[in-house]
Amino acid sequence: MSDFTWSYSSLKEYQNCPKKYYELRIVKNYVFQDTPQTIYGKEVHKALEDYVRSNTELAKNYERYKGLVDNLIAIPGDKYCEYEMALTKEKTPCGFEDGNRWVRGVCDLLIVDGDTAFVVDYKTGSNRYPDPKQLRLMALMSFAHFPQVNKVKAGLLFLAHNQFIPEEYKREDIDKSWGHFLGPLTRLDHSYNSNTWRANPTPLCGYCPVKSCEFNKT
Repeated sequence: MSDFTWSYSSLKEYQNCPKKYYELRIVKNYVFQDTPQTIYGKEVHKALEDYVRSNTELAKNYERYKGLVDNLIAIPGDKYCEYEMALTKEKTPCGFEDGNRWVRGVCDLLIVDGDTAFVVDYKTGSNRYPDPKQLRLMALMSFAHFPQVNKVKAGLLFLAHNQFIPEEYKREDIDKSWGHFLGPLTRLDHSYNSNTWRANPTPLCGYCPVKSCEFNKT
């Protein structure tokens, strides 16, 4: 396998459009510009992190999320906010900035209670197309970083919709879970080896920062 590092977001970006991935993450011809939606998302994540970590009072416009987060705080166990995890190619734990890292990710809220862990991903956008793959990756990294954990109860928490979409993962299924990422990672590896980065036209092309692409008509 080629010498690249990845995260859930970068792999998803590659799957959506290899050309965009190449332009933004490899040659870096374009810089991602924050939108009002991404700025809001960052602010909410920070507010909830501070509330869980140090009981910092929530700003008035985020108070509506208090009950949801209080339910999480009530779960027994050690709580880790915006917890950074990384693995080597051998799938062993390493530092987030380690030069040998292969994959890394940040868990919005990780709770470890004995042999059970809880992984929560806060979502501030639409709940129309929930994607639990990020939870699976966070669970895999949790199993590696916390050897005592045998079960991960995870969920996407769509804050604005008061909706929690649960998932559950077991240590005994680790190999099977890694298999979910094999196909996309194999294709990404092929792109690196062949230096082939084809554009994938979608209705969202007009919002893409890669203005040089033939499919971006803006």
